[in-house]
Amino acid sequence: MHWYGEAGEISIDPAECEERILNTTTIPSVFCNWEDLRDAGLISTREEYIRAVREVSIFLAMKGIAADLDKKDAALLQMVRTLDEMDDVINLLTERVTDWHAAITPGTSHKYTRANGPRLVQKIAKSGSPSLKRVAREILSLSGVRTDLMKEVSREAVSVIPNMSALVGGLVAARLIARAGGLESTAKMPGSSIQVIGAESALFSHIRTGSSSPKHGIIFQHRRVHNAKKEVRGKVARQLAAKLAIAARLDLYRGELDAEFIDQANAKIDSIFGGES
Repeated sequence: MHWYGEAGEISIDPAECEERILNTTTIPSVFCNWEDLRDAGLISTREEYIRAVREVSIFLAMKGIAADLDKKDAALLQMVRTLDEMDDVINLLTERVTDWHAAITPGTSHKYTRANGPRLVQKIAKSGSPSLKRVAREILSLSGVRTDLMKEVSREAVSVIPNMSALVGGLVAARLIARAGGLESTAKMPGSSIQVIGAESALFSHIRTGSSSPKHGIIFQHRRVHNAKKEVRGKVARQLAAKLAIAARLDLYRGELDAEFIDQANAKIDSIFGGES
């Protein structure tokens, strides 16, 4: 089937083309003859055919974008991505300010300033040179905005992904789905993939060089993983990721907290700390 239909049912109306493309069980052929449309009296030149292809393509793209923006996790994804970018900006500016301070302050240890950047920024904001003080104050202001946004991300996550949030907290859950490309993408993943979200570099290194495979990615931020003893940390991460895979599907298809599932999942994960399998 061509994107414009078969003989006798040819149309270049974007809405009709969308319905045809989305409902067909076969991939519409891209190797089409513009003469088909000319013979049907819909166009007269190849340039008009190219224009029709462009209009249909733009229409489909806009519909796809609108559908993505209409998803319940759209705002949460933007919030958590903004939060992560704010972290990058704050860390970069903090590093720059500490180096600036070291350059104009005799006897300052470069190693010390790097290790105590956030604390030094607070000090500079009170007693630094005018320009340096102004930048330090902006960093502190941005840090305050970042803190407020972090709390808002956690609250939004509890509403949008209640089961994932109940397992690992709103912030970690939001970062997981943001890195995975959204709740729908996360729900399609097996637990083994969720386990290493955020550890892609280590995973590719393992595949390429045979180095040790990563046992956890973003889920390491959750207390159950990073507080676990080293010998059971991988098992905790694996079990938690498996439950998160189920939780993501519950959040996508039901959209409400399943207290019974959460209790059972927590009991299973907690049993690992007690030495059970």
